Order: sequence, then structure tokens, then C-alpha cells
Amino acid sequence: MNGAVGQWVSAAAALALVLGLIWIVARLARRGGLAAPGPRRIRVVETTPIDTRRRAVILRVDGRDALFVTGGPQDCFVGWL
Repeated sequence: MNGAVGQWVSAAAALALVLGLIWIVARLARRGGLAAPGPRRIRVVETTPIDTRRRAVILRVDGRDALFVTGGPQDCFVGWL
């Protein structure tokens, strides 16, 4: 039983190490300008619940507003506002 627990601990430590390295590399890339955030093209303007499952979402895309309905059997693009 001790061998199995030791393997789980080793696997968890290895996973934590890899995730930590990915996080450090991402931070360095952002600071170094490799992953510099550009201007955002899509932004959530407003969300409004329609009922318990569905929401109306207004997104601003390249300066224009679009209306979506999400949360039902499928998401639906209603149109440009």
C-alpha cells in the first residue's frame, strides 16, 4: 500500500511542478512582450437572464453590438443591434 501512495504523491508533485513551470513561462512571455495583449476585439457588454436556463448576451465585436441567446438546447445568434 505504501508503494501506491508514494506513486500518487510523486505523480501529484510532478504535475504541480509542470503546472508551475507553465505558469512561470507564461508570466515571462507576457513581461517580455512575446504574448503582449493586443486590443480586444470582443467584449461582453451586458448579460440578462431570460429564465432559469437561458441568458441574453450583448457582445461588442469590432465596435458593433451583437445579441446572442445562450443556455438552451443550442446557442443562437439573434442579430446585430
